[in-house]
Amino acid sequence: MSDIYDLVIGDRSYSSWSLRGWLLFDAFGIPCRIHSARLYTDELPDLLKAYPPARTVPTIRTPDGIVMPESLAIAEELASRHPQAGIWPEGRGRAIGRVLAAEMHAGFTALRSHCPMNLRVSYTDCAPPQAVLDDLARLETIWSWAWEQTGSTGWLCGPYSAADAFFAPVATRIATYNLPVSARAMAYVQAHLAHPSFRRWKAMGMVDGPDQEFYRRDYPTRPWPGPMPLPARAVEGTQSENDACPYSGRPVSHVLELEGRRFGFCNAFCRDKTAADPEAWPAFMALYRR
Repeated sequence: MSDIYDLVIGDRSYSSWSLRGWLLFDAFGIPCRIHSARLYTDELPDLLKAYPPARTVPTIRTPDGIVMPESLAIAEELASRHPQAGIWPEGRGRAIGRVLAAEMHAGFTALRSHCPMNLRVSYTDCAPPQAVLDDLARLETIWSWAWEQTGSTGWLCGPYSAADAFFAPVATRIATYNLPVSARAMAYVQAHLAHPSFRRWKAMGMVDGPDQEFYRRDYPTRPWPGPMPLPARAVEGTQSENDACPYSGRPVSHVLELEGRRFGFCNAFCRDKTAADPEAWPAFMALYRR
């Protein structure tokens, strides 16, 4: 029996439900071991054979061996097992947050269909049909209701909670497809794009395998509207300021360059996720600023 959770996810740039599941761990400081598989291949069903009866991601196995494949169930179970993590807000906000997460879990099918999550691009316009505009109007309604009911001026129900984790992929859709929302809703979107856990997820997604053709659209593109990453790039060789990877402590085998300085990592993924957004990684930034 393991003493840590196992979390099964799909491609980080594209799997919106995987993002929700991962945020329930990373944003609330709950450790987990990641198992990932590529969507639209045999990798995912093959991986999930070890997690019956799961057929979808995210799926977790708890430290005592229970398999849970549903995001809402995962959120509730983690909240029960880790009451100090703040997964749901206190008081009135808890009921509001649960309402919001439940509606997100079951609804907004037009928005999901027309605007699948894609963290690798942003478009100037996607010609949203009326059904998508109706979904956006509903988002505005329930977000405004949450802010009014809880008195929150930022996240939906006060501090960042599972309700916000459930709407994180919606925020990325608004960013990716340049969807029309109010100024307050856009400020909420920007808060998601700047959230430390989301920035780490997106950075990993940028180097998490090749593009998935299913998600490609022919709309005109624009720069990603979130925080601008520092200009790091992968370079050849192993010469670097540090002898050990800032994440694993293992010897340096791959290097990036940032502002004329070279920093080393223990593998290509550690290097490339850092190059994608150096500021997303506190261990690297501590090395960079010393």
